[in-house]
Amino acid sequence: MISSTAAGGIALVELGMALTPGPNMMYLVSRSVSQGRVAGLVSLVGTAMGFVAYMIMANVGLAVVFVAVPWLYIGFKAAGAAYLAFLAWQALRPGGHGLFEQRNLQRDSHGKLLRMGLVTNLLNPKVAVLYLALIPQFIDPARGHTTAQGFALGAVQIAVGLTVNALIVLAAGSIAGLLKSRPSWAKWQRLATGTLLGAVAIVLAREVPARARA
Repeated sequence: MISSTAAGGIALVELGMALTPGPNMMYLVSRSVSQGRVAGLVSLVGTAMGFVAYMIMANVGLAVVFVAVPWLYIGFKAAGAAYLAFLAWQALRPGGHGLFEQRNLQRDSHGKLLRMGLVTNLLNPKVAVLYLALIPQFIDPARGHTTAQGFALGAVQIAVGLTVNALIVLAAGSIAGLLKSRPSWAKWQRLATGTLLGAVAIVLAREVPARARA
């Protein structure tokens, strides 16, 4: 139904996005470092639910809603760019927090971790752009069943995203311990994270005026 080129293309796109710091990574790492790997993996299940929700909505008409109400899509991207810029500032400002820095956070129940993971992903501007602007470019109408292609490509994206994020969750505690013992490394990690977040915010901000296409 989908070509190997399309599957490989969306896998590479998702790999790049998953490795770029964003709301999902910030949330998953913070939970893994503060509450342990199990909490991080439970949170990851919540983000997976968010991916599935986006995949369903994108394939049953979410893009049509954004086309009919263009200011909604533009506003969502603008808010997302502003949020990423805020995260970048939090990392780059004097006394800011690094991605893997240990912090004392409230210990939440598994149910709350699931809900927070879901909400974090639903409000993640990178995911919205992925499903509304990038995945449709890999759908080939000549192959037919465009909705089924959308679901198949979404499944590839989810598989890659969950694999990368699961590895990050499992490694977060060890990385946090390593950076704690090497303050200079922690400083460079914080600067790199803030710079990448700022770069993504700028790229998304440039795309804000673009309207959704059905």
